[in-house]
Amino acid sequence: MLEKRSFSLSGHRTSVALEPEFWAVLERIAQADGFALSALVTRIDAGRGPDRPLASALRVFALLSR
Repeated sequence: MLEKRSFSLSGHRTSVALEPEFWAVLERIAQADGFALSALVTRIDAGRGPDRPLASALRVFALLSR
């Protein structure tokens, strides 16, 4: 089951649905780096290409950061 979370990115509200396991990894990464989850998502969003959906960018980031 997907878990939806909402963020404000570049002044716009957006929702992202990911599996709870991906959210858990992203939260651990954010905490370890001293960031709020929203700040980590903003950083990942800023670095993704225009052809990659945000949900995909978050999943790839979580997988590569393990």
